[in-house]
Amino acid sequence: MSKTEFGAAFPAENDHIEFKAGFGGSLQEAIVAFSNSDGGVIVIGVDDSGQVVGKQLTQGLVNAIHQLFIDTRNPGRYEIHPILVNGTGVSIVSVARRVQGFSQTSDGRVLIRRGARNQPLFGEELLIFAGERQTIRFDTANSGVLLAEAAAQLISDLAELYSWSNAEFWTDRLVENSLAVRTGDGVFLTIAGGLFLLADPSAHLGKIYVEVLRYPDGAGDYDNRMAVTGPLQGQIEVTVDHIMQELGTEPVVLGVRRYELPRLPRVVLREAISNAVAHRSYEMSSTSVRVEMRKDSVKIISPGGLPEPVTVQNLRDTQASRNIEVIRILRQYRLAEDAGRGIDVMQDEMQNALLDPPEFVDTGHSVEVVLPIRGPVSATERAWILGLEKQGSIDPKDRVLLIHSARGETLTNARVRGLLSEDRYDARQRLQRLRDAGFLRQTGERAGATYRLADRLLPPSTILVTTADFRSVVHELAKKGPLTNSSVRAATGLDRIDARALLEQLVAEGKLRRYGRGRGSHYLMPTKKWVGRPRRATDRSQ
Repeated sequence: MSKTEFGAAFPAENDHIEFKAGFGGSLQEAIVAFSNSDGGVIVIGVDDSGQVVGKQLTQGLVNAIHQLFIDTRNPGRYEIHPILVNGTGVSIVSVARRVQGFSQTSDGRVLIRRGARNQPLFGEELLIFAGERQTIRFDTANSGVLLAEAAAQLISDLAELYSWSNAEFWTDRLVENSLAVRTGDGVFLTIAGGLFLLADPSAHLGKIYVEVLRYPDGAGDYDNRMAVTGPLQGQIEVTVDHIMQELGTEPVVLGVRRYELPRLPRVVLREAISNAVAHRSYEMSSTSVRVEMRKDSVKIISPGGLPEPVTVQNLRDTQASRNIEVIRILRQYRLAEDAGRGIDVMQDEMQNALLDPPEFVDTGHSVEVVLPIRGPVSATERAWILGLEKQGSIDPKDRVLLIHSARGETLTNARVRGLLSEDRYDARQRLQRLRDAGFLRQTGERAGATYRLADRLLPPSTILVTTADFRSVVHELAKKGPLTNSSVRAATGLDRIDARALLEQLVAEGKLRRYGRGRGSHYLMPTKKWVGRPRRATDRSQ
């Protein structure tokens, strides 16, 4: 932005704009005031007069802002963005109005935005404001279902979980834990109590179940549907078991050893299902949690958007629970991770399994989590890495380097930095550690050092995509006309990923040329006969 454009967009401090020359404690006051009013924008790197002094959005500043929101009580949703004003970095924090309840500073103050000021509320004004904004959490509300409707065995199981010894006082314990409520008409289950203590919550509370749909490859309609009912704790286990069974495993034989590789890590699937049932909106009682199984992914759809102040952008750094009692009970059953750990576990375990990372989408009325059943490496390579891990300690980033090495690459410090986004020092330390552990062998010294897979480590032929046999087969095929990934797989027995790696290796060496992109890619020998894109009729014949 130019200064003129910036001045037009942010003319002065007002009901919706706050200037901050730097990061400071008063920033939290603006967060609370905007959350309790109609939302607003905090511009960091601009003084009170509107003069741009600059504040680059570094990772350190991003972390500090996330922490400030964590320390703030019930802030509205927020996003962080960098902008440039005539080349000077400025940091923008947008804060949305909190829909339910109200926000407070870490020391308990309630503020609202009036003009360019963050005004604290006291006395009668505070009482009126709190009365207007305070709401009862839905999971602790009276479900209207009598405690007598609860399954005796489920109450007994919960009592054992909490070590409640005297059955005479179990009702008191349920009330104390917000799972039941006493009224003049009797003792009723809360919504949370109904979810865990009713044999079939969906019979009383709406569509409180998980719907699992299986879609054939490329089909728009599902060919199998299963509704998982019962108490919440049972829904999670049954759903995960069913999906894992449907997905099956990928068998790989390396030498005399057979590996059965799960298509998804169980802990990731369990956490995704737990999050869906724990954080869904139970007020949307006409909608179930939905799981869509396809050949290349599993999608979990949970009713209700992300709870404030969480967004897709700050998902890993910010924690909030829509249903505090529900998540607390799930943790007692060991069906959910500790606060703030669920997303970390999902992302880290997908990386550890050499699969693509989970994808998160907030549509406003639902949250979608997509778990890809694919990754940058083949099943054979994953199995080979599992075997290597028995020979020494390997972290997820090491796996990436060893697989590239197994494909015939020569590693350098620069190549490692490109693959792993590490600095020069960390890349050198990693290469030398793998060398010392016997996984790599080094040639040359200092800046000229290169690393290749140690001679004692012999990958299977399906990983060594540069072997003479495979190259020879592809060379003969290329003499006859355009190659595709499919034709190479049919001739060599390689899978899609290995076949692509072989073709790309030959392209890099100048032995083949690639035309087109994605599934339309064709590979040709670089001869005069095949210069230019093949005719459309030839494409169809291949």
